[in-house]
Amino acid sequence: MLSPSYFFYQREMGLMETSALKTSSDVLFVMLGAVMVFAMHGGFAFLEAGTVRKKNQVNALVKILSDFGVSAVVYFTIGFPIAYGMNFLVSADQLTANGGYNLVKYFFLLTFAAAIPAIISGGIAERAKFWPQVLAGAIFVGIVYPLFEGMVWGQFTFLGQKDSWLAGFAGLPFHDYAGSVVVHAMGGWIGLMAVIKLGQRRGRWIDGRSHAIPVSNIPLLALGSWMLCVGWFGFNVMSAQEITAISGLVAVNSLMAMAGGTVASLAVSKRDPGFVHNGALAGLVAVCSGSDQFHPLGALVVGAVAGVIFMKAFTWEQEKLKIDDVLGVWPLHGLCGLWGGIACGIFGQKFLGGVGGVSFVAQLTGSVIGVVIALAAGFVVYFGLDALVGIRLSRDEEAMGSDVAIHNVGAYPEDELS
Repeated sequence: MLSPSYFFYQREMGLMETSALKTSSDVLFVMLGAVMVFAMHGGFAFLEAGTVRKKNQVNALVKILSDFGVSAVVYFTIGFPIAYGMNFLVSADQLTANGGYNLVKYFFLLTFAAAIPAIISGGIAERAKFWPQVLAGAIFVGIVYPLFEGMVWGQFTFLGQKDSWLAGFAGLPFHDYAGSVVVHAMGGWIGLMAVIKLGQRRGRWIDGRSHAIPVSNIPLLALGSWMLCVGWFGFNVMSAQEITAISGLVAVNSLMAMAGGTVASLAVSKRDPGFVHNGALAGLVAVCSGSDQFHPLGALVVGAVAGVIFMKAFTWEQEKLKIDDVLGVWPLHGLCGLWGGIACGIFGQKFLGGVGGVSFVAQLTGSVIGVVIALAAGFVVYFGLDALVGIRLSRDEEAMGSDVAIHNVGAYPEDELS
């Protein structure tokens, strides 16, 4: 006859195996999300390469990968510990505790953090020096972004935690499920400061008259947009960070917002390929905050509004304000990210079919605080770097193109040889 201790042992072993399987599944789940979002950085690179002139395509590709490499080091040693209070400067034995889950969580969240310099890169294209921008990106990823990230998702009880200051003020904390404000608005509003400080590309306006610079390669632009759209489902869905928390609602809301941005852009822009491909991205930017809150029809509306915001704001920025934001990172990420944060407090409400548990006051307050931090950081970093080392290429270097001026090779070496 089997003793009770045998059954107790078997039960404990079963629980341990279940726990180990859960841990391993979470590690794999988060790692796959990290890889999907990492692939989005290729999307950033090709979107920029397809938009800028041929003489600046190499620079676009090299900038994105270089910024990601520097971000990986800076976020590992400084940024992630600031945001979450985890120090990786311990033995490998300790790092493998819990299946190395904290390590893949770092990898996943690194891909978010590195999106900040990737977003900025598109706005400052064709006239920015290389190393000052690498340094600026390191400052944002290592210090500025983790401080705000920590306020919303991490260890600082200020905006996103149940016991935060904002929860006490507004009744509920700030909700940003996948980073409309934490990532996109932050990158877009910092980018606005960079673009303003750099000034216009030479020849963009002559005697006050606009001379639009056409995109160089629409297929590359479209490829970048498609890569970003596909990777975005890792960006949003894997933000659950545990396989048991995964939600089909997040996936379908992301899809519907992308569709809303695409259809709105298609209708309003009269089928312009640049607006259509960026309209899809505008919808995805806006849905991040409330992707776990909206009804799919609410997400469709949020995405459609974002598509219109991008088109109207891009034209206004370029032709009225005369701000030479090459890829439109301020309207796409800054304004649509701000809209997404606020929209979470509207369409997340139960009376509009949402899940509920969000506050309009909290969403508005948290979103505005994010914008203020981004503007202040962008101003200090870019105006400071410009005073110290300069951030803009010389007139001759800009005319030559950043590919040859910075990297000593063009995008099409064979053509140059012939």
